[in-house]
Amino acid sequence: MQEFTVKLSKIISEFKLEEVYVPKPDILIGTNEVNRPGLQIAGFFDYFDSSRLQIIGMVENTYLTSLKDEERFQRVDELLSKKSPAIVITREIEVLPEIIELAKKYGVNILRTSLGTSSFMSALIAFLNIELAPRITRHGVLVEVYGEGILILGESGIGKSEAAVELMKRGHRLVADDAVEIRRVSSKTLVGSSPEIIRHFIEMRGIGIIDVKKIFGMGAVKDTEKIDLVIQLEVWQKGKQYDRLGLADNYTEILGIDIPSLTIPIRPGRNLAVILEIAAMNNRQRRMGYNAAEELNSRLMEQMGAEDF
Repeated sequence: MQEFTVKLSKIISEFKLEEVYVPKPDILIGTNEVNRPGLQIAGFFDYFDSSRLQIIGMVENTYLTSLKDEERFQRVDELLSKKSPAIVITREIEVLPEIIELAKKYGVNILRTSLGTSSFMSALIAFLNIELAPRITRHGVLVEVYGEGILILGESGIGKSEAAVELMKRGHRLVADDAVEIRRVSSKTLVGSSPEIIRHFIEMRGIGIIDVKKIFGMGAVKDTEKIDLVIQLEVWQKGKQYDRLGLADNYTEILGIDIPSLTIPIRPGRNLAVILEIAAMNNRQRRMGYNAAEELNSRLMEQMGAEDF
């Protein structure tokens, strides 16, 4: 699977980090793990991963300032000689002169933030999880309907974009049209977005390209959305058996995660926008533990049992 990276400059911009000394702003970060080098400044470097961003907080800084000048210089020298991508100092702690001097010697980026150490680390890891997540691009439409992220798939020209426009008219939101970038941000979660170049645009045959946020307003668009349901649209095939009860659970596997899915047949006269709204609400109900098909089946079984007596 392809591995992704993110430039340090993007992290600096995202968190508005102070650039104390930044000789290599375009250095690439390829891991979503970060490190507080407490053991390292105490001299223990076994299993140390120099590719991680290093975070120095109040504890690490207090320990360093408690050392004698010569020992402190040696400990900082050992840490910076590993040439990690950057060292971020939290809580606007004053940067030790030794850190700046040795950063210039080894070409290590030094940054600073006013955020607390734990708050910054959790936000940074969440950001890296998204930026470095495995991803694929699917041809389809991603919309948010009643808070549910619905990925609409189907052959070109089947009506995916038209359904999305009708949903926007009904107060729902467009995330992506035509190309949906899907990222696996955790072992259970997929997040979809649009390529930046076509974000908030939608194509309608016979009309052309429209700017959704200009026509429907900013409330009709969203940059990202978790994918909760996959709906496959297909032309109604006479004689084909379609699920009419919903007792069977169907899933679509994307990036190793199984997402609940439905196949909806299309033919003239069916109000696709209403169907998608019902699918979204029903999917939420099922996720909350209520399944209408199972409830009906249970009632039928109880009725049949009563009639036996």
